[in-house]
Amino acid sequence: MGHKHTRDELLDAAVATALEDGLSQLSFGRVARRLGISDRVVVYYFPTKDDLVGEVVVAMGFQLQGALAEAFTEPAADHVALARAAWPVLASEGADAVLGMYFEAIGLAAAGREPYRSLVPALVEAWVAWAAEYVEGDDVERRRQAEAAIALLDGLLLLRQLVGPEPAQRAAEQLGIG
Repeated sequence: MGHKHTRDELLDAAVATALEDGLSQLSFGRVARRLGISDRVVVYYFPTKDDLVGEVVVAMGFQLQGALAEAFTEPAADHVALARAAWPVLASEGADAVLGMYFEAIGLAAAGREPYRSLVPALVEAWVAWAAEYVEGDDVERRRQAEAAIALLDGLLLLRQLVGPEPAQRAAEQLGIG
């Protein structure tokens, strides 16, 4: 009797496939080939491609949150302090692949492609709510500061993805977070 793959093993393979090939190339067949199994096994755990993509996007978000949680050791006074704490973690080679996938998802969402159009706004909203927990102030102020930090970081990280680490680092330094 052959090896029975768990849902977590399949999800790990799907994340690895998306990181390697891109979200737009993610398919049941590619995940199955990575594991040397039938694509029907993947479909058993993820009945639709949208289910598979959604789980990969959520897993990507949890990876980033796990890395960032270590950087947020005390509440930040404002969006600049929050971004300053996050920047060294996000502006690293280790985060580049996940952030590349994040920006691919954003681009697909902006182009109106499902499931990204539905998934990405919810992902960004979850990021704002999560980041707000690490900022001082009342609920309204914490949310505003988290939104500003994410906007600032996303711009810098997009610059890093498109033109490289050095220009992004110079921009971060100019903005007072690098």
